[in-house]
Amino acid sequence: MDFSLLFENLTNPALLYFILGIIAVSLKSDLEIPNNSSKFISLYLLFAIGFKGGQELSHETINSEIIWSMLFGMSIAIVIPLYTFFILKRKLNVYDAGAIAAAYGSISAVTFVTAVSYLESHQLELHGYMVAIMALMESPAIIVGLVLISIFNKEKAQKINKTEILRHSFTNGSVLLILGSLIIGYLTSAKEAQGIQPFTNDLFKGFLAIFLLDMGITSGKKLKSFFAHGWFPFAFALLIPLINGGVFAWLSGFVTDDVSNRFIFAILAASASYIAVPAAMKITVPKANPGLFLPMALAITFPVNITIGMPIYFYIAQHF
Repeated sequence: MDFSLLFENLTNPALLYFILGIIAVSLKSDLEIPNNSSKFISLYLLFAIGFKGGQELSHETINSEIIWSMLFGMSIAIVIPLYTFFILKRKLNVYDAGAIAAAYGSISAVTFVTAVSYLESHQLELHGYMVAIMALMESPAIIVGLVLISIFNKEKAQKINKTEILRHSFTNGSVLLILGSLIIGYLTSAKEAQGIQPFTNDLFKGFLAIFLLDMGITSGKKLKSFFAHGWFPFAFALLIPLINGGVFAWLSGFVTDDVSNRFIFAILAASASYIAVPAAMKITVPKANPGLFLPMALAITFPVNITIGMPIYFYIAQHF
């Protein structure tokens, strides 16, 4: 393996800003991104990636590979929470096991956005339908996690409102924005799209860097309390994304030969949700501990994926 791939991402400005955020917390700096600004930037990233994906999708012809890719993506979102739940249940209660399984079966839009930037650095383009696949993978994992909690929950008094979780899965702000932007990008003509191209394209990497600085600050604040839970959550958050990403980077070769698609499938399998799933669990499973699944997804899995994970998945997609 060419180990230069493992270190190439370390000079990415966006990643370096993430590290700066963690350093700022360790130095007890007062550096912070205002909440309103952080929310705006996250909405911008989802808007931009959805719109660009829709533009790309408008140039695609729906064929068997795209259909199989969509089925493959949704299968990932179902299989991962199924097997991770039973690993987690050996050490954790059913509520935490279900919430964490749902988080790791679901996706991280910010990791996806960072992966798109990584592809561009290798002169590769994202296919628009992969944005649709990402959005489709959000809900199944949440539903599977909640079904597992419902089946194995011995406290029958703790009932899950299935109607509420289904509604939330499909109306979640991040899912709605990226799907809506995808549709709008698909319907917009190339001429009209040029009018907002400076906003959707030219500013993208700068906003991503600022957002990752904010993610670094947030991660740094959660690390100390997280380590109080022992070695198991840390080991899981470190190893499972690498296993998922590597396995599905290889398996994706049976669905598509395109390196960029295979890399994105690996990222979707490896990433963990720290926005949609925590919001869903807060509503439907209040007994699940956010002090576990949030730091696991954000403070461990996210940096693992954007540092050593991406080069490994890219290498597997290229050579296997």
